[in-house]
Amino acid sequence: MDQKKVNEEIFKKASKTYYNSSRFFPPDKREEVFTLYAFVRVADDFVDKVPADPAGFYQFKEEWKKASQGLPTNNPVVEGMANLAKKRGFEPQWTEAFLRSMEWDLSKKEYNNLQETLDYIYGSAEVIGLYMAKILELPVAAFEGARLLGRAMQYINFIRDMDEDRRVLGRRYLPLEDTGLTEISLEEAQRKPASFQKFIDIHTERYLQWQRGAESSYHYLPPSFRWPIMTASDMYVWTVETIQKNPFIVFQRQVKPSKFRVMWTFLLNRLNLGRVRVSKSTSIR
Repeated sequence: MDQKKVNEEIFKKASKTYYNSSRFFPPDKREEVFTLYAFVRVADDFVDKVPADPAGFYQFKEEWKKASQGLPTNNPVVEGMANLAKKRGFEPQWTEAFLRSMEWDLSKKEYNNLQETLDYIYGSAEVIGLYMAKILELPVAAFEGARLLGRAMQYINFIRDMDEDRRVLGRRYLPLEDTGLTEISLEEAQRKPASFQKFIDIHTERYLQWQRGAESSYHYLPPSFRWPIMTASDMYVWTVETIQKNPFIVFQRQVKPSKFRVMWTFLLNRLNLGRVRVSKSTSIR
């Protein structure tokens, strides 16, 4: 299979919401986005499979080191990322931070305060926003918004997936500080419903605050880039609103928008009929 198609299939399998939104990018940018996400998803798969594959991850990391130095490897996903990094001028420390966060997933199971979580998120998500800013050739002034959007999207994934992360991977990314909870589980939430509601409120409002900051940079985006990114972020806002209405849904199913919802939201955004942005409508306590 053509490597471009392989990259697209890797991305499609791993990220339904963002894949469906990114299909609306212009073809040249879409291909680069698929190259980027193939790289990050393959790395993520080594640490998220059950059981994890440390040997595979460290081999992948070594292949990246070689490819980033212009040396050949037998890994087209890694070489594609190295070529993209050179073409778009990615900062080397971004990929170092990304691989460091992935490596933490092999051993670190709990994040007990917000700073620990943010340290992880910088490598796992904020640098993805920076990669995207370079791919889309945005001005440096847009980089802070790009980082915040990556942070916000990662954080809502942590909220949405908290039960699966605990049961399947034995991980807790969301700190419990100031909530009254001792763990994230259905049993604990049922024993302490007020504490669980407080936990959800703290983390969803934190997400919305970062989302609001990200949206303040949307004006840097040309329309052809703005519509897909707005659509993806709108779907994450929809996810958090769904969880806010029924916090216990996180123990019942993974909240994800349908393909139809994504397509319809993109159309509304393109017609300038989409939702009022969080930055204008949401009050953060």
